[in-house]
Amino acid sequence: QIDVFLARSLLEKLYLFQYPIRPASMTYDDVTHLSAKIKPKQQKVELEMAIDTLNPNYCRSKGEQIALNVDGTCTDETSTYSSKLMDKQTFCSSQAASNVSRYAAAVYKKGELHLTPLHGILQLRPSFTYLDKADAKHREREAANEGGDSSQDEAEDDVKQITVRFSRPETEQARQRRVQSYEFLQKRQAEEHWVHLHYYGLKDSRSEHERQYLFSQGHGLAENTELIKSPSEYLMMLMPPSVEEENDKPMAPSNVLSMAQLRTLPLADQIKILMKNVKVMPFANLMSLLGSGSDSTAVLRCIQQVAMLVQGNWVVKSDVLYPKDTSSPHSGVPAEVLCRGRDFVMWKFTQDRWVVRKEVATVTKLCPEDVKDFLEHMSVARINKGWEFMLPYDEDFVKKHPDIVQRQHMLWMGIQAKLEKVYNLLKEHLTPKKQEAQSARPLLVSGEQRVNMAKAKVKQNYGQLEKEFQKQKAEMKSNDSSGKMDVSSIRIKEEPVSDEEPMDTSAYEGMNNGLVNGLHAEDDSTDPLNGRLPGGCIDRVAQELKAFVSATFKKQFVLTLSELKRLFNLHLASLPPGHTLFSGISDKMLQDMVLDTGCKQILVPFPPQTAASPDELKVYALWEAGDTYDQHRQVLLEIFSKNYRVRRNVIQNQLSQECGEDLNKQEVDRVLK
Repeated sequence: QIDVFLARSLLEKLYLFQYPIRPASMTYDDVTHLSAKIKPKQQKVELEMAIDTLNPNYCRSKGEQIALNVDGTCTDETSTYSSKLMDKQTFCSSQAASNVSRYAAAVYKKGELHLTPLHGILQLRPSFTYLDKADAKHREREAANEGGDSSQDEAEDDVKQITVRFSRPETEQARQRRVQSYEFLQKRQAEEHWVHLHYYGLKDSRSEHERQYLFSQGHGLAENTELIKSPSEYLMMLMPPSVEEENDKPMAPSNVLSMAQLRTLPLADQIKILMKNVKVMPFANLMSLLGSGSDSTAVLRCIQQVAMLVQGNWVVKSDVLYPKDTSSPHSGVPAEVLCRGRDFVMWKFTQDRWVVRKEVATVTKLCPEDVKDFLEHMSVARINKGWEFMLPYDEDFVKKHPDIVQRQHMLWMGIQAKLEKVYNLLKEHLTPKKQEAQSARPLLVSGEQRVNMAKAKVKQNYGQLEKEFQKQKAEMKSNDSSGKMDVSSIRIKEEPVSDEEPMDTSAYEGMNNGLVNGLHAEDDSTDPLNGRLPGGCIDRVAQELKAFVSATFKKQFVLTLSELKRLFNLHLASLPPGHTLFSGISDKMLQDMVLDTGCKQILVPFPPQTAASPDELKVYALWEAGDTYDQHRQVLLEIFSKNYRVRRNVIQNQLSQECGEDLNKQEVDRVLK
């Protein structure tokens, strides 16, 4: 047992100097310290120490060369090395640690340990400012040689023109930037004056006297009240937690998860971080990652807050991946729209192990990159099949926790109702298949079998379809309405309707796309029901579509079909649920509307080896905008219909000939823009 005492005599005065490993020609004794100076505010010290030039390890020729480079041949009071030999070395200090409150100097004497807190720890490193001085001398000699000996030339060089500038008033923001700049900080540090110190050697009487202050002056308990603490309080005083050092720890990459740090968090946060990183996980794997001491009941309660059950596995919720007030990095679509689209993908996987990417893009109207992100979160692409859920059906979890499965089923029913309103989905398509709901592993059917089943079902119900259609047609005629059948939901098609891929209708079971694995059935292209809307609905859709096309071309003037479709999809994503444009707009309808709004297709002769897609080669332009540049714009479009690349002078000459006036550069630029 050792008594510990706190010495306070040198409090806020004691520094620890860390010297570098010294060369053999230098010894840290009383003689070597020539001078010392300090800047108290910066806690910066400079020490000048002698080098033993008589040591056999000292290279005399090198020392003479350095002295000659620094001071030259002349020796005066400003010389760094008066002996014409590098006989001293300067050391500059830097702070070894920003927080030294946990460090102390200890002296052990007669069974007692005396501690004095350190006020600073300074590391001394060699200073090479003498090299800068040698470079300055070298530049001066070169300038003198180039300048010549003529005093007249020197006088002429001294006469220089001076430009006077008045500085503008400095703003507060500019002042803050200047104060925080490196140059300003360096200038402030340089402005502090050096305080010269006197060095006392180890055996000096003054050093011996100061060394006694390292011992506590009074051994009574009254003078050491800081140490009358409990063991835990004493250790906390001696080793306080350092907030700065904790902040200085290097941050791990965002995609790296430290399990050691993870287990220090609450259980709910652990589960949220794991699910956000993994995205899809069986319950057994989650329990193994959380450790053996985790309670399964508590884990089940927490996992339902951040994940949904899909095929017996847990998939992270969309609002966890896409928080509020965020947007897509690909298209800029807000988080609310992304969550709806991802919920649709998750719901599709609760109905089937396979999902078709084109169907998801058609329903959600999101860009392909966003849809691909959704699918990659929870499925794997299979060639010529679609996207398959990445984990097998977890039958063990479903059997062990039927109450959780039932609760999740009710949640999915609520999400299904919400998706039905937002995307105007078919009732038959929303109903889960009994075969899939009862079986542990959903039935997998090949593409050819799905097509054959669709054909047989359509032929079986064709007579009934025709009869009901004629009946509804007669009712519409009696009410002076159009004879076209009301279709509550038509999927948005990326291509014109063809014989092999008819659009969906909601009135008949045999013609929807809710068949196995979500593929469309084949049907005769002469079916009068396919792709028809009531007259009033058609007018509203046409008006909305025409307004969008007119507004877009008045801003852009020239667009490719690919760019127009992208702008239209962004427009759809910004519309409220149930808008008339959600009823279904094909590429053909969009192109027809462009031509109806006064635009023309420009057949630009692109080179045959171009890598552009067909939609990028279709160029449409506004022919008449009603402004003074209609004629110039039409001439310009005619020029580009003959060649896809034209020189500017050719365009300017052609415009002058056709319009009968000479256009200046600004007018030509405006037309080209």
